[in-house]
Amino acid sequence: MSATSVTTAWSCTVRLVVEDERALRPAAGDLAAFLARVDSAASRFRPDSALSIANARAGRPTPVPKLLVELVDAALAAAAHTDGAVDPTLGLAMHRIGYDRDIDAVRRGDRTTVEFPATAAAPPRLGGWRAVRLHREAGLLTVPVGTALDLGATAKAWTADRAAHQLATRYDTAVLVELGGDLAVAGARPDGWCIRVAEREGEDGQLVLVRSGGLATSTTTVRTWRHEGRDVHHLVDPRTGRPTDGPWRTATVAAPTALAANVASTAAIVEGTDAPARLAAQGLAARLVARDGAVTTTAGWPVAADVDRAVA
Repeated sequence: MSATSVTTAWSCTVRLVVEDERALRPAAGDLAAFLARVDSAASRFRPDSALSIANARAGRPTPVPKLLVELVDAALAAAAHTDGAVDPTLGLAMHRIGYDRDIDAVRRGDRTTVEFPATAAAPPRLGGWRAVRLHREAGLLTVPVGTALDLGATAKAWTADRAAHQLATRYDTAVLVELGGDLAVAGARPDGWCIRVAEREGEDGQLVLVRSGGLATSTTTVRTWRHEGRDVHHLVDPRTGRPTDGPWRTATVAAPTALAANVASTAAIVEGTDAPARLAAQGLAARLVARDGAVTTTAGWPVAADVDRAVA
């Protein structure tokens, strides 16, 4: 019988489902420990994280742990795959729009504890990700001068993938891990997982069947706040350094991994009207919600009829 644990981390819901209920408690502990390791390596909001230290040393090679090497490597691959639509060098752009600390602290108006250079006021460097230098074998990261890395577009999904596969192997059971809308499954579950897809947690949505891989939702409707008298959100267009203002407010994509799904869903919000054709060309099943609520899907978008088995 399956069992579920729901907690919070990184200001988002953390959902763990295991097919073998006996594995839930140790698996939940392992997941919490792994999330703590990722946070220590890659948080943009902790001055003591390896990422914050590398950002503060922009222009100089900085020793970083293997975990951060893997996370930055994934982010750079995402940038290359999307031709920069998903760009990890948007840390200063995030700072300029007020997202310089945890989202809950942003909404409360708490002050940041991470120092940013004066270049935070400069316009974004288009294609800055190409100037990031990552020496994978030596564990050295050089952040380009005038930029700061923000791995928010890829780190959650990468972590969901890694955690799901590690836990499924360690406890020999089917596993589902969801981190704030980035969902990964691993292990054998012949009937798959019936998932409720919605723009906001707890809202009515559409049921989809996920048999393998991952599912990710990117939306402009959840991580929002007021900045300089206007509403803003966390999905930034690398071309402008400002929150996206295209036709889509939400994109959900199914892909072989949660990371691939998240990269595609984030890119879809940034790409705007070109997104449906690009997703179809990649053979990715997707559901796009326009600003007025109209829904567009690509071929293969999975729909499940077994409403009694929705788990997320």
